[in-house]
Amino acid sequence: MHGRPRKPSSKEEQEASAVRGKKLRSLQSQFIQFHHNHTYTKEALEVNAKLLEMNPEFITAWNYRKLAVEYHLKEAQSDGDQIDSESIESILDEELRVVENALMTNFKSYGAWHHRKWVLSKGHSSTDRELYLLKKFQKLDARNFHAWNYRRFITALKNIPAEKELQYTTDMIYDNFSNYSAWHNRSVLLSHLLEKKVEGYYPKENVLTEEYEFVRNALFTDPDDQSGWFYHLWLLDQTVKLEHLLVSSWPPNGSDLCVSDCYDIFPSLSSKSRALPLILCFSDAVGGINSSTVTVECEYNNSNLVWTPISANKSGWASTWLAYLIFPSEEVHTSKHYQVNVSIAHSEGIISSAGVCCSHPSHIAFTVCLPPSTTEHEKVPDIERIYWLEENFPANELHSEDLGLINSFHQLRISEDNKPKTYEMNAKIIADEIAYCRELLSEMDCKIGKLTLARLLMAHDALLSASHGAQRQNMVRYKEILELYHDLMKLDPPRLQYYRDDYSLVFLKQELTNKESLLKYCYRYKNSTSSRTNNSLCLRLTDLSLSRIGCIEQLLWVQMLDLSNNELHSIEGLEALQLLCCLNLSKNKFCSFSALEPLRLLKSLKVLDISCNEIGAHSIDTRRYLCASPLTHAVGSDWNSKEFAISGPEMTNYWDAFSIFRGLNLRQLDIAGNPIADQKFKLFLCKLLPAMKWLDGENLR
Repeated sequence: MHGRPRKPSSKEEQEASAVRGKKLRSLQSQFIQFHHNHTYTKEALEVNAKLLEMNPEFITAWNYRKLAVEYHLKEAQSDGDQIDSESIESILDEELRVVENALMTNFKSYGAWHHRKWVLSKGHSSTDRELYLLKKFQKLDARNFHAWNYRRFITALKNIPAEKELQYTTDMIYDNFSNYSAWHNRSVLLSHLLEKKVEGYYPKENVLTEEYEFVRNALFTDPDDQSGWFYHLWLLDQTVKLEHLLVSSWPPNGSDLCVSDCYDIFPSLSSKSRALPLILCFSDAVGGINSSTVTVECEYNNSNLVWTPISANKSGWASTWLAYLIFPSEEVHTSKHYQVNVSIAHSEGIISSAGVCCSHPSHIAFTVCLPPSTTEHEKVPDIERIYWLEENFPANELHSEDLGLINSFHQLRISEDNKPKTYEMNAKIIADEIAYCRELLSEMDCKIGKLTLARLLMAHDALLSASHGAQRQNMVRYKEILELYHDLMKLDPPRLQYYRDDYSLVFLKQELTNKESLLKYCYRYKNSTSSRTNNSLCLRLTDLSLSRIGCIEQLLWVQMLDLSNNELHSIEGLEALQLLCCLNLSKNKFCSFSALEPLRLLKSLKVLDISCNEIGAHSIDTRRYLCASPLTHAVGSDWNSKEFAISGPEMTNYWDAFSIFRGLNLRQLDIAGNPIADQKFKLFLCKLLPAMKWLDGENLR
């Protein structure tokens, strides 16, 4: 275990193991027979008890005991509703004894602890002895999380105050700073006390200040022990929880949107029932977004909008939500302007995955200009081939409307009267922690200390941003944060990819949240070989060694995105860019189509370049822990290999491509340079994407 070589067993140990194995097989054989015959006699239960004492991890044997207990409890009833209380207590006490013997063999047995909980939940057993038993086990192993979990269960049954249990964790931590389970139990108890605003644990800022001081004692005593650092990270999370959850939207607040040239991006606008996407982006995954929690006012009735979470899972929670504004299709001779107001008032119905309610109102106001609804727009023009070449992105070609779009983006109009006052207080707490962390690092080179300092600096910026809004102080120390991650990559090579991902997120935040810096990556696309005009605004984040995509909330306006020549292995979060129609992911590190799953949610996507990646080089995408089989995926029931005339290995290799591309309406796809991209696979794609016009530069029509 943990890299230590296994010592060969001695002859005596081998003989003892053989005897034990023979006895265990005999007990298992007897038990299975009793189980199949539903035999719950005293002899059968004794065999089961001996078996569990030898092997407490035998879950089926514990389930058998539950069935036996239920059987004997029914027998304990006599004369109608009269119950023999002594018999019931005797039956359950025997179960507690069996569990205790099993725990003596392995006090980390899941089955044994669960069975003991089940017995106590019957309500006929005394809980007085349980805390004594727990002390006994925690003396053997103070970090045993099974015992701590069971302790929470018992204290709830006995109604022991959380304040008293918190003092118990304090005593255990002072006894051993390295007791991770005690730190974890402390976070559980404090979460409850803070949420209920128990006397002495409010205001929250005072409690957090005291807890930072408490954990600091552990960190300065033994900086290399991770237990205190993990608790410090939990405290940091509590400190930066933002009560204002909405961070951006599309259309942006204050914008004047003209959609006369957007029919290739929003084909629904050319239909008889014209629809425009409305996107809300939150700082965390939230639930409860509906027409009662989000009010939309418009000249044309949009009061009953249907909000959809943009997420690959089916949980109903997402950081991005989408609805469609429906505009009338009556024919008019001039363009029509519509004023739209969106309000998210204080609502307990909107709650984040971190348990934070939306307690501060947000308001968005914008204007939509629609051209006359005539037959000239009923047919959407086909998209021309896009060339991702340097000459197609000339420098200094930005228009004044581009600058207006970028400048008008970012900020929402937050009610000044309701702006949270706690953010500045929490920023002061974080600033103090930054000073203490720097003091510690001045005395020693601590990896987790450097990582914590980087997180503290980012958290401080988040709180200042929430507090000051558009007038926030432009004093973010990105250079220092990036240097910290550079140091961590050198100090801790086994976690290199983790640090690279965090580095990419910080770098993008540095480049994209500053308007002047953002403009360096914005270009106008020019296609000199086409007779049609295509002047799409493109965000080019190329050759930046990015391994992850972040700062998505700043990019909801992007329609054309170039991420080529990076080190991306995931595009998690990209699904929020619902306006995206052209995407270049060539020359990255994608190992399978499963890593491109967010593409399934980009219904406006027309052009995709995933050439020169590693798709097909690995039979299983180990980075995503997905099995390469349609039987283990949600789309397995839709997979019909006979429809595409494939069999053998292709059934395994093609199903994930089917799951990604089947709902898309791609016109242009580049996939050359991937191991999977042979002629047979290209024929499969042609059948899967009947609307596709260009494949690897070849005109299919």
